[in-house]
Amino acid sequence: MGNHLTRLKFTMAAVLASLLLSAPAFAADWLSLQGTEPAGSAARAKIWGFVQPQYTQMDGTKLKAGPWGGQQAIFNVVRPDNDSESGFQLRRARIGARGTGFPLDSNVNYFLLAEFGNNGVTTSGGGSVKLTDASVTLNHAKEYTRLRFGQFKTPGSEDGLQAIHVHNYNNFSLPADQLLLERFRDWDGVANCLVPADGPLDAEEAAWFLACSGGNGLNGSVGAYRDIGVQLFNTFKIKDGMGKYPWEISYAFMVGNGNGIARGDNDDNREFYYYLSAGQVFGGKGARRQDWKVYAWLQDGKRTLLSTSNIPDSGPAPPFFEPDFDAFEVKEFDRKRWGVGGTYRKGKYRLYGEYVKAEGMLPNATDGASIGGAVSNNGLAVSTFNTLTDNEAEGWYLDFGYKVLPNLELDVRYDELDRGTEGAAAIERNFERWTLGAQYFFNKKSRFTLNYEFRDTTASGAPATPQTIVSGTDDVLTAQVLVIF
Repeated sequence: MGNHLTRLKFTMAAVLASLLLSAPAFAADWLSLQGTEPAGSAARAKIWGFVQPQYTQMDGTKLKAGPWGGQQAIFNVVRPDNDSESGFQLRRARIGARGTGFPLDSNVNYFLLAEFGNNGVTTSGGGSVKLTDASVTLNHAKEYTRLRFGQFKTPGSEDGLQAIHVHNYNNFSLPADQLLLERFRDWDGVANCLVPADGPLDAEEAAWFLACSGGNGLNGSVGAYRDIGVQLFNTFKIKDGMGKYPWEISYAFMVGNGNGIARGDNDDNREFYYYLSAGQVFGGKGARRQDWKVYAWLQDGKRTLLSTSNIPDSGPAPPFFEPDFDAFEVKEFDRKRWGVGGTYRKGKYRLYGEYVKAEGMLPNATDGASIGGAVSNNGLAVSTFNTLTDNEAEGWYLDFGYKVLPNLELDVRYDELDRGTEGAAAIERNFERWTLGAQYFFNKKSRFTLNYEFRDTTASGAPATPQTIVSGTDDVLTAQVLVIF
């Protein structure tokens, strides 16, 4: 299957490259669309929102090997509940308000949005409703720069920066999902979470099992491609530039907490975001105007995490060694991300592509790829989520869409991710995926999206057991309805 995927990958890359070089284009200025309002013409308060009910189906293939063999696999269950291979869910349900709201000064605008759906934003950190966006933008020096502060999307990957209700697929690309959609945890998952044996526990052992038995789940909402901070940004329009069509140059520089949304900072570190894009506008306006752009971005910061380890050749049985509590230490780790990409749309055609590189802290699998919090078959240990604190990963995607009818678009996306590429080969995992999709537009504010994902995961440098485990990765079918109001 790997050779077949490789041939398809290069064929698609060649076709998409030829299309990109031979036709005009389309993409949106997300910095302005999400951070500004038309001066003097925007409503004082525009109430808006959208709902996305979704159905997901996998085969539910159980783990084929390892200490949790025969149990559910973390990669074959529906997130965020992780307890079924299929089902209906309210993927997103958001309502908000935006506008100027300041009649004395139209150079000030705001953006508010709250999440009511069942996803990583609402299922962790307390409360079933969370603010995803709450920001104010000052436009008094808009000839040069604009100032936005509060909680909002960070300047970066197109897959994360674009508005979710115009996203062309039901799931994010592999690099966006694993490397950029940050999930915050208390510790690195290295130390084993052993089930207490018969007999009394000392205070340290009892406290540790109380902390780890939940599987090292999220300690708050997922990052949702957002942060709390302040951003300088602007878009410059050049009408008499090179070529027939006007140009746009956009930039952004943001300083944030680097600790997710709906909560304050957890250390004294800051996250720095840099973004630059350039392109030409062919016509239209808003999220579906006709243009093209190329862009580059960088995110650089640190994370604070409890670093743990085990005592070699101890414990009830390998690999379940006893935690080395004396070596536990809260440490700071680097987290750096950067990427380059381009977007295109003209008439019936749409094309996106992006490369993403990650250095420092990376998400890793659960123990044995089981559900976090599950007890091993021999009853000795609880599975936990793990983090690679100092490693690298890279991924990319190409995405092509074609409108066969005015209301029907057919889509195909190839994406891949190589995670844990530094150090021991046994920890590296390679993910490849083809997504076939169709979008049927009932009107400008509602659509139906059907996706089928062909997934392939390998662990070629690992022992036989991990290779057997990842070979059980299921394909995924998703069907989603979007209604904007």
